[in-house]
Amino acid sequence: MTGFGQVTANANDATIVIEVKSLNSKFHDLTLRLPRKFSDKEHEVRNLVADQLERGKISVQIDYQKKNDAEAQQPYDESLFVAQYAALKKLADKVMAGYENLFQLALEAPGVKQVNPVETADPEEWERIKGWLFDAMKACNTFREAEGKVLGEKVTGYIANISAGLEAVSARDAGRAEKIRNKLKENITSLVGNEGIDHNRLEQEMIFYIERLDIQEECVRLSTHLKYFLAVMHEPNANGKKLGFIAQEIGREINTIGSKANDAGMQKFVVEMKDELEKIKEQLNNVL
Repeated sequence: MTGFGQVTANANDATIVIEVKSLNSKFHDLTLRLPRKFSDKEHEVRNLVADQLERGKISVQIDYQKKNDAEAQQPYDESLFVAQYAALKKLADKVMAGYENLFQLALEAPGVKQVNPVETADPEEWERIKGWLFDAMKACNTFREAEGKVLGEKVTGYIANISAGLEAVSARDAGRAEKIRNKLKENITSLVGNEGIDHNRLEQEMIFYIERLDIQEECVRLSTHLKYFLAVMHEPNANGKKLGFIAQEIGREINTIGSKANDAGMQKFVVEMKDELEKIKEQLNNVL
């Protein structure tokens, strides 16, 4: 499920921007970008995000910029560079060589490039940043909840359409067994006549045949699955995978009804129910 949350704050002499993004995914896939100062906090951040955001393709970025960085940083020893350049220039003059590469050689001389010491996270500062991270994740979850509400309305509508199709199938099924019985009798009578027919045996065979076409149990189970789907969907927990399993059971019952229907009118409703179920399965990819 997609979501977005951002927090911008100031701490001491630094500006912190925390950005949390979430895209649809069946698994928990986290991409994390932290400043070097907080690189040792990566494991802690991963655990916090996993607890708060669960599934999804999640991106968390924390930008930490000191206000006086541009003035404070001096990555080169200027005096050493000048001395190195002067020495190289003096050597070039002695051998009558050009000055083209002297700048680069002096810049790469040992000690000219300075390595800034790696800062360590201040415990108090890190606690504040964690609080802002929670705020960003909360905003992301709020975004998700708003999208989930719209998605829930759509899926509820699809379930209602399947229920309407089931009602239509059940209404059409009324009296179907008797119609099948009468049609079989008419066909057999037209082929062999009434003489020489063991009516008891014929009745037993017709009962056996009609029982194979009976869809009452499938209709009851399908109705139960639809109600259970709605109940699970409104639970506070993340039940995306569970809803997927229930959708599979719904599909199984619809397919069985279609295979037993032996009726063109019923097949039409079965196709419509399958279409609504495919819409549900598509949307379940966006549900946690």
